[in-house]
Amino acid sequence: MTPQERSQKAHELVAQGAVLLDVRTPEEFQQGHPDAARNIPVQVLAQRLSEVGPVGTPVVVYCAAGGRSAVAAELLRKGGFPDVFDLGSVKNW
Repeated sequence: MTPQERSQKAHELVAQGAVLLDVRTPEEFQQGHPDAARNIPVQVLAQRLSEVGPVGTPVVVYCAAGGRSAVAAELLRKGGFPDVFDLGSVKNW
């Protein structure tokens, strides 16, 4: 999937009600993020899954380069969120 296709799919999912989840640090989040994004750093995501939404909520997850979003996507799936789209880098938004 090209970066443009990833971006289009992520925008479509969020428009349909998916949560846009930024798993970077609060400092990185404050430096700039999409308007719709929620910030839950990957380091504390396992303890804060309830803040994502009800189990089963669709989620689009991203970070700075893609490594943390891949970890977060796996945590989300194990936590009861089967519909997770890993956008990779925030630059793909």
